[in-house]
Amino acid sequence: MARDADSSNPQPTRLTLHQKSRVLEIGYSDGAQFRIPFELLRVYSPSAEVQGHGPGQETLQTGKREVDILGIEPVGHYAVQPTFSDGHDSGIYTWEYLYHLGDHESSLWQQYFDRLAEAGVDRDAPMAAPAAAGGSCGHH
Repeated sequence: MARDADSSNPQPTRLTLHQKSRVLEIGYSDGAQFRIPFELLRVYSPSAEVQGHGPGQETLQTGKREVDILGIEPVGHYAVQPTFSDGHDSGIYTWEYLYHLGDHESSLWQQYFDRLAEAGVDRDAPMAAPAAAGGSCGHH
């Protein structure tokens, strides 16, 4: 059953990057422990480049199965900002968002696979070039 991260506001007690297995291990003050795959972190990046600026503007991420995290920087006392091997570095992951990703991992994977199927795209397909519409908030 999913925990409610808002009720007790658990804080991270441990954060470890496992490069070989490509997972971020994070432990929280409420005893929760998660091993979040780098791919899941990347396809659910909280950045505007991935999430867009509103509902329905999300960019479906593909070709991220082998993505690595090259580094991770603290953002104040509330988040971290990873740099991924594909150059993506604009996502700021709050402790609450990381808790959500870890706590809902199986349903998030299912949503991701459903979106891929709906779009008729393979998980390992290279990312399509962005449309040539005006204005971009990301950098590639």
